[in-house]
Amino acid sequence: MHDQPQTSTNPSEQRRIRVAVVFGGRSEEHPVSCSTAASVLGAIDRSRYDVLPIGITRQGQWVLVDDDPAPLRLTATQKPEVSAGSSQVIVPLRAGDQTMQVLEPAEVPRELGEVDVVLPLVHGPFGEDGTLQGLFELADLRYVGCGVLASAVMMDKHYMKVVFEGAGLTVGPYEVVTDRQWRRDPEAVLERVCGLSFPVFVKPCRGGSSFGITRVTTPGGLREAIESAREYDLKVIVEQGIEGREIECGVLEGHGTDEPRVSETGEIVVVADDHAFYDFDAKYLDEAAVTLSSPADLPAEVRERVREVARAAFEAAGCEGLARVDSFVTPEGQVILNEINTMPGFTPSSMFPVMWAAAGMDYPTLIDELIQLALERPLGLR
Repeated sequence: MHDQPQTSTNPSEQRRIRVAVVFGGRSEEHPVSCSTAASVLGAIDRSRYDVLPIGITRQGQWVLVDDDPAPLRLTATQKPEVSAGSSQVIVPLRAGDQTMQVLEPAEVPRELGEVDVVLPLVHGPFGEDGTLQGLFELADLRYVGCGVLASAVMMDKHYMKVVFEGAGLTVGPYEVVTDRQWRRDPEAVLERVCGLSFPVFVKPCRGGSSFGITRVTTPGGLREAIESAREYDLKVIVEQGIEGREIECGVLEGHGTDEPRVSETGEIVVVADDHAFYDFDAKYLDEAAVTLSSPADLPAEVRERVREVARAAFEAAGCEGLARVDSFVTPEGQVILNEINTMPGFTPSSMFPVMWAAAGMDYPTLIDELIQLALERPLGLR
């Protein structure tokens, strides 16, 4: 196990902690990841951290990116993209080697120096799902966020619910549609799914940022909704709509043997009539479509129950670093788990930072806290 980065007591010899900020990726959430990176690059404490921005193109090429947040921001008129180049970044390929390199055509590999910790801001499949985490584990590189198992299982909305049910936590009714089931007998699948009460939400099982999600109010809309979801993931989940409010809560790992810490609660309400639910445009492009409030307007005992469920879900999943837990609160005050996100949206206006700001931890401090948790984490099996 490697020691944490050391700094000298002599100010002239002190070395800033080197952080590789990795973003982009192969999933549909590529521009969202770029937007998250833009916010982090603009807020991270440069007096403490030496930042190495690394983008992953949609084709999976790792490239050095200019340390400039502006081109990475997601707006109604700008959809950021990591562009391929002639050079590529190579991550360490053996345990104990923390040095990243750049390969240029017909040139000797150029070292970028040792990286103390990776901040992987890649949302969705091929990033948030344990794949990147496994790469870092192989190289003994410390990184922010959940490990391989929690990242992979919590990315899959089916197995996420299986874990939560096994831990005695309440989830809503759902049905899973696999690729084989759908190709073999779609009529049988539709009949089974119609056992749920409408409306239902049809979702890619391993997706995020509301891509491919359809709210279906009658059985006649199911086939088209399932086909739409299958464009993003051949495994589909159909969730029964829950009457109630969706309340969110942020969780941070505790230091040492301390329990996980839970933020204030938060609520997002879609106020625009042209959004049937909290879809991609409402999340990222149409600020007037939603209102965000933290703490959520709930009775004190219900708010505490939501926070208790969030902590229990974090521990049941084996999460590390951070997670955002989304629950439904019914009119009777019951708390039903919806899902957990192991790399939530992380711009200053995203709910995770907003809820922690309401709890007294501002955005730059939150970034610092996540890096420090990663540096404290032992390498290897834990």
